[in-house]
Amino acid sequence: MYHNLIEKTWKPALKDEFNQAYMQKLEAFLMKEKASNKNILPKEELWFNALNSTPLTQVKVLILGQDPYPTLGHAHGLAFSALDPIKPLPKSLVNIYKELKSDLSINNIHTANLQPWAEQGVLLLNAVLTVEEGKANAHKNKGWETFTDKVIQVVNAECSNVVFILWGAYAQKKAKFINEAKHLIIKDPHPSPLSAYRGFWGSKPFSKTNTYLKKNHKAVIQWQL
Repeated sequence: MYHNLIEKTWKPALKDEFNQAYMQKLEAFLMKEKASNKNILPKEELWFNALNSTPLTQVKVLILGQDPYPTLGHAHGLAFSALDPIKPLPKSLVNIYKELKSDLSINNIHTANLQPWAEQGVLLLNAVLTVEEGKANAHKNKGWETFTDKVIQVVNAECSNVVFILWGAYAQKKAKFINEAKHLIIKDPHPSPLSAYRGFWGSKPFSKTNTYLKKNHKAVIQWQL
């Protein structure tokens, strides 16, 4: 069912996933949740927004998040991104912006929407693509992680010189899927207020990313929104 929702460049590599038992189990779970009148975020047409906004052939950077924002109206299928208008901005995003300002003197505090990054080749992938409204991590361990692990493996295999930005211990576990001889892995503490002080400040992921892309003859990311 869901394979019809993903952009065409991803389909050859991912189409078989939709026939796997784990995906059918996940689909049954989501249908049951909807039948119970639970509000699933984001809207169904945005579950695969990360893949649809950044075709496989255009991936230059992959930033991995955990699951969507559980507040109605915020999540739209891109990691760390939220739909405007939103006040106050999510705390992790505020810290990402603080580091961006420190790193490249860019101020994006006026918006929470990272869609322009996605359209430049930044795959903003959450490990879990849905959540129940008001309940963070409600869809953890239901099957999405298996699917998004496959997405990471596909990017590793089919793209070259990608920057994988893995913030925090959870994301860094996914490094096992990435060939460091072929790509750049940036591992730093998570930008959440609970951990940013451990070394996220001053880590300069945005300038490091653009330096690597330039070195590999790729267009740099325009981080200004």
